[in-house]
Amino acid sequence: MKNPKFTLLCFLFLNASCAQKDNSIVSPSEENYEIINVYKDVDIPWSIEFLDESTIMYAEKKGEIYIVKNNEAVKVENVPEVYFRGQGGLLDLELHPDFKNNNLIYMSYASGSREQGGGNTAIARAKFVNNKLNDVEVLYKGEENSTKGQHYGSRLQFDKDGFLFFTIGDRGNRDKNPQNLDLDGGKVYRIHDDGSIPVDNPFAGKENIKEATYSYGHRNPQGMFLHPKSGEIWTHEHGPRGGDEINIVEPGKNYGWPKITYGINYSGTTITDDKDLPGMEQPLYYWVPSIGPSGFAFLDSKRYKKWNGSLLVGSLKFQYLERLVLNKKNEVTYREKVADSIGRVRDVKISPDGYIYIGVENKGIFKLVPKK
Repeated sequence: MKNPKFTLLCFLFLNASCAQKDNSIVSPSEENYEIINVYKDVDIPWSIEFLDESTIMYAEKKGEIYIVKNNEAVKVENVPEVYFRGQGGLLDLELHPDFKNNNLIYMSYASGSREQGGGNTAIARAKFVNNKLNDVEVLYKGEENSTKGQHYGSRLQFDKDGFLFFTIGDRGNRDKNPQNLDLDGGKVYRIHDDGSIPVDNPFAGKENIKEATYSYGHRNPQGMFLHPKSGEIWTHEHGPRGGDEINIVEPGKNYGWPKITYGINYSGTTITDDKDLPGMEQPLYYWVPSIGPSGFAFLDSKRYKKWNGSLLVGSLKFQYLERLVLNKKNEVTYREKVADSIGRVRDVKISPDGYIYIGVENKGIFKLVPKK
């Protein structure tokens, strides 16, 4: 999101002020919460959802969905076949806003092609009845399968009006996909719950353009939530070496990748000298060095009164849950490590009864309970 003051500071004090924000994360001397492992037998729990206060549905990247209750898991039948390669597999889950009445769940996954080879991100929905997925229907599939194993994006989020937002990363083709509106990849999309294109999408009705596109110029967004107060869609995305970002997604906007970035290549070479260009949005916040963000939640719960209003972001790289405090201008004023060294945090969700849950690779699904 544009922030003229922030942009000016970046030009004037690039090395001094823009990158130093990330050096201020705090490790509290005393934890005011207890961490409970509610289910241990996991590999890569890519997504957590709640069927009710005590029943968890979670997705394993290898292509399985489980229902967990009272520390016991039941495998869901008829899950779509996934393209399990690199970062690809079964990815996000999202319940329909009227799930209690229609039993619809939505899933994102890497979908392959035996004829063409390779894969791309697909969005599907199904009816969940008696631990089985029925009437599985693909609503959207990123075109041009690729054998590259990275950057599927794939987070799902319904907004307050019932539109479904989802992400597809640049699929490892940064110089082609993110800035081209006629190609999938490097974008945030918006569709109706049946997969049809909303007539007020920013590019609806235009020829040779992916009409489901809502915003573009993204690298690999793997965190997304609906802000409960503003109704905005917030995302975070992986940067390269440095330059992970938080953005508030706005229709038709270009978020710059790879024309502008605060990161560099993994080899240490420069991607671009530009941090700001006309017509391209600045991130609300960015990390240097990268934390490897995955999972994203806004905390508004009676359980954690002092933490309310915080952002929660999982860190794959540094293996903690990060809590960020914002002021009224949406500026990050404080960063704190939560569940430090717990492992690679893949997802973070708030349960219906207001508790923080995190999915940690090869460790389990954990619940954070405030100490009295």
